[in-house]
Amino acid sequence: MIKTAKFIVSSSDVSQCPATAEREYAFIGRSNVGKSTLINCLCNNQKLAKASSKPGKTLLINHFLINNEWYIVDLPGYGYATASKTQRERLRTMIERYMLYREQLTNVFVLIDIRHEPQKIDVEFMQWLGENGIPFSIIFTKADKLSRTAAKRNIDAYMNVMEETWEELPPYFITSATEGTGKDEVIEYIEKINKDLTE
Repeated sequence: MIKTAKFIVSSSDVSQCPATAEREYAFIGRSNVGKSTLINCLCNNQKLAKASSKPGKTLLINHFLINNEWYIVDLPGYGYATASKTQRERLRTMIERYMLYREQLTNVFVLIDIRHEPQKIDVEFMQWLGENGIPFSIIFTKADKLSRTAAKRNIDAYMNVMEETWEELPPYFITSATEGTGKDEVIEYIEKINKDLTE
């Protein structure tokens, strides 16, 4: 359960991230996937992460301290089409450096809009995580926008694509920030990892 959540710092490079030992759970996805809205839902605070109707709002690494015990890290979205090539490259480098060199990073949640069929950019990003040994899980967002049958069809399509190259599929969660669907499951998953790592 999340009792307290507070914004700590925004960083433009992994070297500027907090000098603490607490575990970090990073949230990332394509622009406009509903990342900030989901973080706010998990933390019961609609003003915590800056949500925007314009994609590409998050351009820094944002740290939120949860229960004074662990961090949620809000990362910039990838695949932001209207950003300049220079900016896209800068964001890619910033994200990769954080993921490769941040020892406190415990798990990456890759957010995917459940309304779409498998997107090459998402599949390639998860492939990169796997090749670099970075633990990750999938969060399918915006489940309230689809029927259960359509949602299952799109999830199955993703899993089928991943089965082509993965021996073991990552865990996944189905969420709706609007309805609170999947919120408890995501938090319980994080708490279980924290518990397992301290035992």
